[in-house]
Amino acid sequence: MDTPTSESSPIIWGARAIAAAIGKTPRATFHLLERGELPARKVGHQWVADRDALLGFLRCAPIATAA
Repeated sequence: MDTPTSESSPIIWGARAIAAAIGKTPRATFHLLERGELPARKVGHQWVADRDALLGFLRCAPIATAA
């Protein structure tokens, strides 16, 4: 179960809240988390991310282009 996370909180709890923060669907976000493609970790059974680290990572990530 996801814990409510305010936009001002430095910690984002739960895959759904992480998805909302990065503008992806919960399903797509869960797959990214499971593959280790986002800077987050599991605490117990919940995904947790540092808001600044997550958004900083996405700002620096290369943009994929169609081949």
